[in-house]
Amino acid sequence: MRAFLTLFLLLALLSGTVSAFAQDPAAVSAAEVACGPKGVNFDVKDDDSEHAIKQPEAGKALVYVIQDLGIAGCPGGCITTKVALDGTWVGANHRSSHLAFAVDPGEHHLCANWQSHFAGRSEVVGLAHFSAEAGSVYYFRTRVLGLAATTFFDIDPIDSDLGKLLIATFPGSVSHPKK
Repeated sequence: MRAFLTLFLLLALLSGTVSAFAQDPAAVSAAEVACGPKGVNFDVKDDDSEHAIKQPEAGKALVYVIQDLGIAGCPGGCITTKVALDGTWVGANHRSSHLAFAVDPGEHHLCANWQSHFAGRSEVVGLAHFSAEAGSVYYFRTRVLGLAATTFFDIDPIDSDLGKLLIATFPGSVSHPKK
């Protein structure tokens, strides 16, 4: 029994789905500060004309968040991912797509959160932080690995060459909060 419990907790930790009894509420609350308010959802459309790399405006940095669903495309329906910066939703990606937004120099916290009608899926969150420098461009990629009982979701910084390739490959994303 003890071995089973140990294996269960290890699998739960690896899958990022630890139950509420094992969570530290203060740590969860601190991590959620990066995300926007609950209940905000987006309408998202692709913009196939958005493939050129933008330049940051004066005194700002530019952040790209690229959703990469790989060659599988949209198994069982397409995933919409909301993106927040420092607690404010800035947009969303649907299918394999990208969005870009300007940030002030300094430390920032990103949150990527599935937008879903299913409660379990809408709790899936990826977090990352970075220090922005004026004039720089930052590339982050969200990915889903597995869609069965164990689902891994992440947002990670990626190399600028890969970021440019994915932007050239995937359409831009135009999103607006649903009313």
